[in-house]
Formats: sequence, C-alpha cells, structure tokens
Amino acid sequence: MVITTKKILVPLDGSNNSIRGLDMAIHIARQSHGTITALAVKSVPGIYALHPLGFLDFNSMTEIKKLLDEAKLRAAKRGIQLTGKTIAGDPGYDIARFANNPKNRIDLVVIGARGRSPAKEFILGSVSNYVVHKSKKPVLVVK
Repeated sequence: MVITTKKILVPLDGSNNSIRGLDMAIHIARQSHGTITALAVKSVPGIYALHPLGFLDFNSMTEIKKLLDEAKLRAAKRGIQLTGKTIAGDPGYDIARFANNPKNRIDLVVIGARGRSPAKEFILGSVSNYVVHKSKKPVLVVK
C-alpha cells in the first residue's frame, strides 16, 4: 500500500511542541515532495466562536502573523512551501474540521502534544487528543 502525503496540516500555537511538530512535517514534506498548511487557531470563549472574527484583536493578530511568518521562513530554508491560515474558535474542533474538509485536501495532520492548553491531560494535550479522535485523516502526534 502506497500512502501519498502531498499536503500536511500543522497546527501551530507557538509552543515548543508545536514547533517540533512543524519540524517533523517539514521532514515528511521533504521526503514526499509535499506542501504544508500551518493552521493557527485563536481560542475564543463560547458564543464568540460563532462570530467569524471572534476575539481577534490587533495584538493577537500581530503575534499570530509573526508565528506564521517564522514557520514559513523555517520551511522555506528547507525548500518546503508553507501556507499559513488563521481562524478563531475552539482549537481541537476547528483543527479536526479543517483536516476533514475535502476542499482542503489534507493527507496528514502533524500535531505537537501538550501545547498551551490550560487543561493538560496525562498523555496527550487536550487539543491533540481531540484531533486524534475526531480527524478522519491520519494524525501524527509529536512529543
């Protein structure tokens, strides 16, 4: 069985583990001649997640843009094309929804465990745990 990995989704939150996930995605993309989509999800509380812009204020947008620009540069140094996307909502739910959307054509999700989530679980972070269980695409968890 041949598994093609042309488009890799990497959720980024700025934590060391998400950067390790990015590095693993870059490694896989180099081997498979693929591309990477980096997804930054700005966590917003409850009903504000329904609004398209949620709680995206100027400071958080500047921080997210810087994070995605650094990821793009890191990938480009290794010859990999990276596209950055930003959405507001619930990180686990929105990462899985993005990965499962056929329009995005994601082949693999590479996610760092134990990011910035305040409710950390024993083995995996709550976001990575949710994505592992809800994604219809293969998920590689990097610790």
